[in-house]
Amino acid sequence: MKKKKYKVLDLFCGCGGISEGYRLAGFDIVGGIDFNEYATITFKHNFKKAKVHNIDIATFTNEEIDKEYGDVDVIVGGPPCQGFSSANRWQKEMEDPRNKLFFEYIRFVQRIHPKVIMIENVRGLLSLDNGYAIKRIQEILGSAEYNISYQVLDASDYGVPQNRKRAIIVGVRKDYKDIVFDFNSLIKQEKTTVEDAIGELYQFEEYSTGAKELKEPANSKLRKYLRSKDNIVMDQDIVYPAEKVQKRISFVPQGGNWKDVPAELWSNNRQNRHSSAYKRLNPETQSCTIDTGNAHSNYFHPLYNRIPTIRESARLQSFPDSFDFQGVV
Repeated sequence: MKKKKYKVLDLFCGCGGISEGYRLAGFDIVGGIDFNEYATITFKHNFKKAKVHNIDIATFTNEEIDKEYGDVDVIVGGPPCQGFSSANRWQKEMEDPRNKLFFEYIRFVQRIHPKVIMIENVRGLLSLDNGYAIKRIQEILGSAEYNISYQVLDASDYGVPQNRKRAIIVGVRKDYKDIVFDFNSLIKQEKTTVEDAIGELYQFEEYSTGAKELKEPANSKLRKYLRSKDNIVMDQDIVYPAEKVQKRISFVPQGGNWKDVPAELWSNNRQNRHSSAYKRLNPETQSCTIDTGNAHSNYFHPLYNRIPTIRESARLQSFPDSFDFQGVV
């Protein structure tokens, strides 16, 4: 008898990072909604059977929810919910624009009544306002229908070559007593490194575009996981920043940051830059948290005076090479 695949809807789906994890775990990704056009193009490309909408989620009607996603088993997503405050009355919580997307997430949950729900958020959510925020979220989600548990997890504890700590909130519908979730049952894995993730891509350090081929066999568990079946690497186009940026980062050792840059190379004498600014990755440890686009030059390649490529950044987040990004240059 064929085992049933649980159907997953990803709200605020981005390009599909959460969904890729669920797919690897054997789930069926049936839908994604996000306001970012290029993100949804990438999501649709990688989850071809999914019903994907590039839309303001608030304009997605209840009737459309029923039609498109009425049989969904799991709803996942990362809605912002930093507007919960003990200083607000409950009605004001719903009016706070910072909570708008969270209550849209709740609308989908209350309409579909999935078996399981999951929210990813910044770890500070659990301590925000002395824990008031998570208590309110727990009350809203679990007051009648769901058993709620939450914990801060670090992706690097589970084989990802990146330090990424996030609050994970899981709810299981109370009438599904056969579904048990326990954070303590999660099995930690051996740490992986920046070198392990992107070291085999160093050979492509050239000003060329197009697909690259890895001709040597993968020599580690992580690399075997990351490799596509044909060993082709996409999105490894090398782009160097402006000369002044290259000169600054040339002074930064592996694991160092902006403090290693000579003062005369800065246009001002600021001393309050974030510790992640102009940080060069250390190949022997885990990457810092990878953010969207690295537009602020918060992390640089461990060897070369540039930011990581799209594929290098993807590998540091544990996206396999088969995950193909669209709408990017």
